[in-house]
Amino acid sequence: MSKTTEARTLNGKVVSNKMDKTITVLVERQVKHPIYGKYIKRSNKIHAHDPDNVCLEGDLVTIEETRPISKTKAWKLHSVDRKAAVI
Repeated sequence: MSKTTEARTLNGKVVSNKMDKTITVLVERQVKHPIYGKYIKRSNKIHAHDPDNVCLEGDLVTIEETRPISKTKAWKLHSVDRKAAVI
């Protein structure tokens, strides 16, 4: 009997693609302040595996959790949701 659990997925924006086969994704979320009730933006930068180097800065992507690939990479590119506008 094997467990078939869905991998966690997150949406974010590519802020760096300078590394080989690695992208840096900025994931933003909104949390409610415990006292004042105002919504605050919180963000995390996550390194994700991009084996084909298809992402460019500004792309909106979906990443999914995977086994650790390196010291800082435990996520991989799942899909490119929207390509960045080329100027």
